Amino acid sequence: MTDQKKLWLGIGCGVAAGALWGLVFLTPELVPGFSALQLSAGRYLAYGLVAAILIAPSWKRLAPLIRGAEWRGLIWLSLVGNIVYYVLLAQAVQSGGVAMTTLIIGLLPVTVTLMGHRDSHVPLIKLVPSLLLGIAGIACTAWEAFGDASGSLTGFLCAFGALIAWTVYAVGNSRWLNQLEQVTAHDWSLLTGVVTGALALLLAIPAFLFGAGAHSDTDWWTFLSVVTGVAILCSVIGNASWNRASRLLPMTLIGQMILFETLFALLYGFLWEARLPTLMEGAAIVLLIASVLSCAHAHKAE
Repeated sequence: MTDQKKLWLGIGCGVAAGALWGLVFLTPELVPGFSALQLSAGRYLAYGLVAAILIAPSWKRLAPLIRGAEWRGLIWLSLVGNIVYYVLLAQAVQSGGVAMTTLIIGLLPVTVTLMGHRDSHVPLIKLVPSLLLGIAGIACTAWEAFGDASGSLTGFLCAFGALIAWTVYAVGNSRWLNQLEQVTAHDWSLLTGVVTGALALLLAIPAFLFGAGAHSDTDWWTFLSVVTGVAILCSVIGNASWNRASRLLPMTLIGQMILFETLFALLYGFLWEARLPTLMEGAAIVLLIASVLSCAHAHKAE
């Protein structure tokens, strides 16, 4: 495959992953009666079950390739990039709304690029304009959060925690994919799903036994439908698309692909709420896009 074909295929996979992952931000709005812990446990139990079914035919081939270090890597990636990230994200959406959460997560292209900087040849000084634009964007988002009720402040802090968690995951996952050339991107996604499902079993006890709450049969069927749909679309297909993009694109470019998750999530959120962005939200969108474009330009110039 030529470098040009790899580039465009990688970008296409990144766009597809972003479009699917953007749906995650709507999940807490679709089942508002369930806690962030329940949403996370439900989604990842479903992800683990689907992943286990899909990976079963390939298990004999994969088993010798995954040793102790790889299993420890999978546990760490699953915990940080799935369990912790989604609990914080769901809580952020429930406390602060889709738009605010999406805008904070919109800094991922910059944070991923910075954390993966040692894999790049771009001088850090060239990323300063991008950093300043990103900080300005997050400041616009924080202005509304701090000026609103305490629930919005909680949402802001949870969103910022989710940003840190997924930054760590994105860089670590890309490095593992580059090390394990004999394992396909899809298989690595399914292995991550199996481990995440096992970890989700630990969440299920406090989530459903002690915090079940009062829900009707209809509520539970809606919950099961939503978390299963998210598991298949966002976790199985979305993660496989992202892993494929991570293998085709350099770290300095893969970070920019996360912008599509932000843009699709904002689109879905504004459509769901049937409104246009506020002045501060609009300013944050422009600044975050400018931050990402500035970051991409710095790498292109290099």
